[in-house]
Amino acid sequence: MIAVAGAGGYVGRKLITALDRPVLAMGRRVEALPDGEHVRKVAVDVNDTAALTEALSGVDTAYYLVHGMAAGAGFADRDRDAAASFARAAKDAGVGRIVYLGGLGQGRLSRHLASRQEVGRVLAGNGVPVVELRAAVIIGAGSISFEMLRYLTERLPLMICPRWVDTRVQPIGEADLVRHLVRAADADVPAGVHEVGGPDVLTYQELMQLYASVRGLPRRRIVRVPLLTPGLSAHWVNAVTPVDRAVSRSLIDSLTTDVVVTEPSTAFGIDPTPAADAIRSTLDDQRDGVAAAAFDFTNGLRDGVFTLTTKVDLPPSDTPAARLDLRRCGGSLRWYGWAWAWWLRIVLGRLFGERLTLHRPERVTLGSTVDWWTVEEFGNRYIVLRTEKWFCGEAWLGYRISGTTLQQVGALRAKGLLGWVYWRAVYPIHLVVFRVMARKQVTRAHALAQSQ
Repeated sequence: MIAVAGAGGYVGRKLITALDRPVLAMGRRVEALPDGEHVRKVAVDVNDTAALTEALSGVDTAYYLVHGMAAGAGFADRDRDAAASFARAAKDAGVGRIVYLGGLGQGRLSRHLASRQEVGRVLAGNGVPVVELRAAVIIGAGSISFEMLRYLTERLPLMICPRWVDTRVQPIGEADLVRHLVRAADADVPAGVHEVGGPDVLTYQELMQLYASVRGLPRRRIVRVPLLTPGLSAHWVNAVTPVDRAVSRSLIDSLTTDVVVTEPSTAFGIDPTPAADAIRSTLDDQRDGVAAAAFDFTNGLRDGVFTLTTKVDLPPSDTPAARLDLRRCGGSLRWYGWAWAWWLRIVLGRLFGERLTLHRPERVTLGSTVDWWTVEEFGNRYIVLRTEKWFCGEAWLGYRISGTTLQQVGALRAKGLLGWVYWRAVYPIHLVVFRVMARKQVTRAHALAQSQ
């Protein structure tokens, strides 16, 4: 049995998906923990040593992926106390090994990096063997460091930056990090500190330019100034990105410290992925995963994807016709509802080089071309279309019939400043148009039912 404390976080979710053995997912709220056939969930506070000891009974390896930065000031004290509680509980429960993900860095460290390394020492202080992985920026959708990089590079073609853009960083791809974590549970990986990273050592400026290149954005213009303190940088980042302010401030304080591998670990036998390939894989994997999860997205912005969902009532007698109508998409703007609005959108796109054309396939199947879309998900009660032909980024449009409800979802992964401005500018219009479109689907289904 393997336990993962902090299972509801970014790394915890990725790790649990990769593990092929029984997993005990631990966190404060059960509803925030990931599901899975091999997953058992338990709500427990890592500061409750007695409850934690009971939860860890029978566990061979316990992953510790907990941190308190999001709660703001005093996170170092909270992390220290939580780690001490976990170490005591692990020893009392007879856990054979703790795997901990910490942070790279040597010499004079920021509060964040110093706390990360202190937690590793505290975990090892009660006698349970600890495998401590130290890593820098994780390249993956949902990684806070990567999301800061994404938003800054996407939205700012011109950046005024302090000297920390010349700080060196050795990023690691998400898939590589997860492979290291999985291997860390094996007995042949010795306890101790293991520094892990990708093959590339870059400055933050070079990393931002690399992201821009992979994303297909123009080279970013970066002007360095000597007077922009970490505090002022935090205000600047908060104004440009939606990343949690408490977390971003702690991370920005760490940007003045080189985070590179000085003693590479040889215990894992994993070939590292170049940073450019890791960024490309992250963007591709995210793009390919949106369609499958589109109907579960909440309104707003998450990991670079804007989403707007609308639900309207659908009479049960019209449900069969609504399902049939999903197969009649393509070839006419009337299918979308408000054809004139879509005509205006096509004209607007032409100003930016788009050439959107109508096309109706003989039969709608996965992979079919429908107008300027590709069918990404398709079933008896749902369809999700995706296009990469929009000037403002990749877009998705989906419909799902669920009981007496028709759900419509629109999503955009904005590309560059133009994509971000586009979504913000048309958002008030989308609030009206999307609801009209959904109602048009219901109206059309009713008319089709009446004609049959």
